[in-house]
Amino acid sequence: MTSGITALEPLIDHNLRLQANVRPETWENPTPQGRYNMVVIGAGTAGLVTAAGAAGLGAKVALIEKSLLGGDCLNVGCVPSKALLSAAHAAARRRRAVDGIVANGQELIVDFPAVMQRMRRLRADISPNDSAERFRSLGVDVYLGEAKFVAEDAVEVEGTRLEFSKACIATGGRAAAPPIDGLVDADYLTNETVFSLTELPRRLVVLGGGPIGCELAQCFARFGSDVTLIERSAHVLARESSEAAAVVQNALIEDGVDLKLNSSVQRVESRGGETIVWYQSNGDEKSIQADRLLIAVGRVPNIDLNLNAAGVEFDERQGIQVSDRLQTSNSRIYAAGDVASKYKFTHAADFLARTVIRNAFFWGRGKASALTIPHATYTSPELAHVGLTESEAVENGPAIRTFRQEFSDIDRAIVEEETAGFVQVHVKKGTDKIVGATVVGEHAGELISQFSLAMTSGIGLGQFAATIYPYPTRAEAVRKLGDQYQKSKLTPFTAKLLKAMIQFTSSK
Repeated sequence: MTSGITALEPLIDHNLRLQANVRPETWENPTPQGRYNMVVIGAGTAGLVTAAGAAGLGAKVALIEKSLLGGDCLNVGCVPSKALLSAAHAAARRRRAVDGIVANGQELIVDFPAVMQRMRRLRADISPNDSAERFRSLGVDVYLGEAKFVAEDAVEVEGTRLEFSKACIATGGRAAAPPIDGLVDADYLTNETVFSLTELPRRLVVLGGGPIGCELAQCFARFGSDVTLIERSAHVLARESSEAAAVVQNALIEDGVDLKLNSSVQRVESRGGETIVWYQSNGDEKSIQADRLLIAVGRVPNIDLNLNAAGVEFDERQGIQVSDRLQTSNSRIYAAGDVASKYKFTHAADFLARTVIRNAFFWGRGKASALTIPHATYTSPELAHVGLTESEAVENGPAIRTFRQEFSDIDRAIVEEETAGFVQVHVKKGTDKIVGATVVGEHAGELISQFSLAMTSGIGLGQFAATIYPYPTRAEAVRKLGDQYQKSKLTPFTAKLLKAMIQFTSSK
């Protein structure tokens, strides 16, 4: 059985190990023995968690995957991208001059093929956790092939009919291709193909300034490509606050990324091995030459499952329509992950899958809306957020108070000369209840978890002031926000009262 999946190219060294785990060529699909308690379609994060969780509870489970087990995260998303980002970060730190540290004139050389081989090695090292063999050992019947619904309680895969009591659609999404003249004929890259590169593009044009576009633009610029990023909005990371996005945007510029903001691509031409990208900016049409073009303008759901046969309602752009309990219009069938959620993150898919298990088997009342889901963009510096933004609070309530701590006033950031960014938290007015937080700076993805924990556990901002943090750490910024909140309670009346108490006790 051959997958023909681009993610496995080149099919050498560590990719052969990856294939042996997530798409074994000699795999034989099992023969179903009666009705399954749960059939899971899609073996990305949501599907794997659903299958493993249900099997662990004693359910009879089938897992179907038409491509690679592990889904986007393992094969063409989180894992390979972060492996490349770590290499790019190492290159950037090596270039950065530090007083007293001299490189003795040695030139920094990025061996791109070696960098990509390292990525493939690390990806293959992680793959056993998502392997077909591991899930078989968990008691899951693993089917490799394309699934189609043939009834409200049955799917077919490779000519075999699987009947179910419950099912979960977890087929994820894929890179969207915008309707740009000439794009179909261009040999463009997406997140599904960029990790198969074996040579560093000398000139790379990135279309889209969202998280994927920004991460990869900075990454390839640090490797030595001439990178141009084209974005329709006035700033990158358009869904984030302009202040936080500006910190990331400045970092991209410092790393050499040429930003074309308020710009839109009109057409693409392929000429003699290079790509000509025509774009409009401020009413003028301009062009730029590229060796490779990377498209990073969003995702579309994978819904080619003959859903009508199962009575499952869907939207071509938004995906499977589900209730707050992740149930589709067919009460037997649930959906989780990118195919049915606006939160297209691995960690969101994980917890949405847990909600499916709870609701499908235990008459649960778990709601997707009750989850506190943070997100992070892994540029350098990183940008992370959880809960309400300031604009969302203004539009829909509640009334908030905002506290902010700059990293330029944090000793650890100062001594490491990484002071760009800040931590900002919103609390419900009149209380210390945290309703949202943003961190932009180095290791923001780690720091945001403190606010996620606080929001999930009902820990108020004031309690951070009573928590002792090691010194010096970047996390001290969080504790200082707690101090700010406590000081804000010191009204003129309470200040006068405290002064009187001190004078009284001092006179004794």
